[in-house]
Amino acid sequence: MIYRNNVGTKERWARGIGGALIVACALMQLGLTPLGVGLAVSGVLAALSGLLGFCPACAMVGRRLPDERR
Repeated sequence: MIYRNNVGTKERWARGIGGALIVACALMQLGLTPLGVGLAVSGVLAALSGLLGFCPACAMVGRRLPDERR
């Protein structure tokens, strides 16, 4: 893989479920308005980071999993 996982198991579940809820709520409440689509895209990105176990923002600040050795 090109990247190293920097999101733990519990956080991966939280990101996946939270992202799915953001998408559902955004599209149900706001529909296909620009704000609704923007929120839905952010939810998809959150769920995707949970699915992959990698967060680019966390990688930029140097976050690593505790069990990972240098």
